[in-house]
Amino acid sequence: MSTPLEGRIELERAVDSIIVGARHRHDHGDLTPLVESIRRHGLLQPITVTLDGHLICGARRLAAIKLLGIKTVNVWVRSGVSDRLGQLMAEQDDNQLHKPLTQLEAAALYRELKTLLAEDAAGRQEAARFQTSADGAEGGGANLAPPRIEQGKTRAQAARMVTGRASYTTLERIGRLEDLAADDSQPEAVRARAAQEVERIKTGGSVYPSHLRVNAELSLAELDQLAADLAQPAELREQARTEADAVRAAEREAKAAELEQLAQAALARVKAAKMTGRKAKRPALTAVVPGLPVPFPLSVFTATWDDMASWWEHYDPAEVGPALTTEQWARFEETIAGTVAFTDAARSSRQDRAEQTA
Repeated sequence: MSTPLEGRIELERAVDSIIVGARHRHDHGDLTPLVESIRRHGLLQPITVTLDGHLICGARRLAAIKLLGIKTVNVWVRSGVSDRLGQLMAEQDDNQLHKPLTQLEAAALYRELKTLLAEDAAGRQEAARFQTSADGAEGGGANLAPPRIEQGKTRAQAARMVTGRASYTTLERIGRLEDLAADDSQPEAVRARAAQEVERIKTGGSVYPSHLRVNAELSLAELDQLAADLAQPAELREQARTEADAVRAAEREAKAAELEQLAQAALARVKAAKMTGRKAKRPALTAVVPGLPVPFPLSVFTATWDDMASWWEHYDPAEVGPALTTEQWARFEETIAGTVAFTDAARSSRQDRAEQTA
């Protein structure tokens, strides 16, 4: 056994005693060159494990050793890398030096890192509050250990650790596709499309077109729901069915971006028709006080907000912000400000009523 070096010792360990556990690399690639190298020259860089024998880095070397039938191997035992976050960070260091992760492996690693980084940051924040309250404000945080990760948004941190870049959009999109494929609350067509796109990515396909095709499928699912909703007028249901059929007919020839635009435009037309039909049924109202806005009944309020449910999920703020004219943006800002003020007043009245009836 070697002497400790930077928290590490080297010793011999039985290959079967090394615990691989949950890792994000599922494909080791072609191990033949590595097997031949170890056969000829031995293991040039030891495998690294934790104190309790869990593998930190060297999964491909361990797999090659098992193929050679080797029973014992020299390992580096590291202290201070026993928690899950530390293991993931060490695993990623190893990945950057060897066979790159697939897109799905990278997305899975990113996802877990993002969660653990957020938990780590929350834990340190809680520890800081506890330390301050226990020791008083004077020098309260001086005894805390420095953060193991740099400050900043966890998504950007996790993405940088996995890919070397702070951009997390592609990794988030892969995660969204996997979530949709596994979400039983989604329509079968959406889940099937998402699963198909995940398989496409697994075989080397680009993520962005898959993201767009699933967006189109989500819009088609909304059209199908409107077409099947017996509570809607027959004309609207027929329009929804016709619009969905037209988008599906164009699916084979349209590119992913075109397909998404066609589906979103079709859904927007049907929703506009739905809103127009609802407005047409509104009773003729006159202002209580001349010059003031016409009061609408509560049914109109609930219908309006039913139509607005989750509206923000259907637009890209990076696209909408620059696209609006100055006048359009001013109207939008005014509407938001008025909505917030109305919400505050309505919430206050709701709380007053609850207190009176309590």
